[in-house]
Amino acid sequence: MHTKTPCDALRGAFIFSRNDITGGFIMENRVALIGIIVSDRSAAEKMNAILHEYGDYIIGRMGVPYKKRGISVISVALDAPADVVSALSGKLGALKDVSTKTVYTKTSDDEE
Repeated sequence: MHTKTPCDALRGAFIFSRNDITGGFIMENRVALIGIIVSDRSAAEKMNAILHEYGDYIIGRMGVPYKKRGISVISVALDAPADVVSALSGKLGALKDVSTKTVYTKTSDDEE
């Protein structure tokens, strides 16, 4: 039986699980994919610096230059808490000439 806690109000935004040691809640990691379109190569240095900051969460990345359109298409796979994925995507998307879109794996709560 689940007893309501103040953290239950946040369940829609974050994924929590019970921490039996402390009695608190911890955020669970999710696998996510950030799709990135870079329309100007001058953004690459700043983008790579941001990706480096989050390197501990990155599973892998693949970049494909599309010379016909003068863009690069990049995918970054992550295993991280949802707020970390969101922060990374937001930082990347805030760069000039960079667009992002993020997808997440479903959680057990999503399937109920």
